[in-house]
Amino acid sequence: MQSRRQFIKISALTGALLPFLKVKGFGKSVSGRKGAKPIVLSTWHFGVPANEEAWKVLNSGGWALDAVEAGVRIPEGDPKVMSVGYGGLPDRDGHVTLDACIMDENLNCGSVAFLENIMHPISVARLVMEKTPHIMIVGEGAYQFAIQQGFKKENLLTPEAEKVWKEWMKNSGYKPKIDDANHDTIGMIALDSGGRLCGACTTSGLSWKIHGRVGDSPIIGAGLYVDGEVGAATSTGIGEEVIRISGTHLVVELMRQGRTPQEACEEAVNRVVKNKRNKIDSDFQVGFLALNKDGEYGAYAVNKGFQYAVYSKEENNILKDSKSHI
Repeated sequence: MQSRRQFIKISALTGALLPFLKVKGFGKSVSGRKGAKPIVLSTWHFGVPANEEAWKVLNSGGWALDAVEAGVRIPEGDPKVMSVGYGGLPDRDGHVTLDACIMDENLNCGSVAFLENIMHPISVARLVMEKTPHIMIVGEGAYQFAIQQGFKKENLLTPEAEKVWKEWMKNSGYKPKIDDANHDTIGMIALDSGGRLCGACTTSGLSWKIHGRVGDSPIIGAGLYVDGEVGAATSTGIGEEVIRISGTHLVVELMRQGRTPQEACEEAVNRVVKNKRNKIDSDFQVGFLALNKDGEYGAYAVNKGFQYAVYSKEENNILKDSKSHI
């Protein structure tokens, strides 16, 4: 019979070796399925050039995490995209504040929120993931971290966005509206040739929002969620409603239970609609985009108008309208 002292010694030794054990159940890392067909999906029409950039990484056999970061940096730096990054419409006080998150196949993730004067919040979010013990850094702390990491302070309010803001100030009306003429977040999810799933999500948030407001985009499990053993999902639309149901986490968990990506997105939208007690008009929008580990994808939205882009060896730069509840 094993003595108590021997048991304690064995337990201590096992604990010390735990990080180095490769057997099932000890520090398992998801390496993916080699030979998978790479694919990248993203929300809205600006997902087309974003996907093109991401595909450069995927087509060369690169990591999906590098692909999604490179992809969403395109709309982040495009002043013509007035809902993401540089050129984004400001809050009601005239401040452009940015939110972003990124996540890999092993549940590693990083996020920034309420970040000002930094061009590429998605890259700051990745450094939060890789260089800190934290997941989310916000506001002035996120800005200081970015500067320490070599990012430059830049004015993100373009003359065009400032002009639109000043015009809005004449009446200062506020009713969030997300449709095919007023896009918001870009969410991107990708599967690489190594079978690794990763995702990124970045936005300047709702225009004319209260200063300090943060939506679903930088929140893991709301704007983005990835589980390399199951699938990935991202969301778009009114972030408060996505947060209420932990939308993307819900989508991934439904896929874990056997739902297809399409079925999972539809169920998540149904939850949103139920929470609103069917009091939904044409200005209201929430949509989900999902991809499973086998490369199958689906999308669904409350209202018509939600578009997404797909890029793979079979489908290149195809802009699709998702199915909708209404």
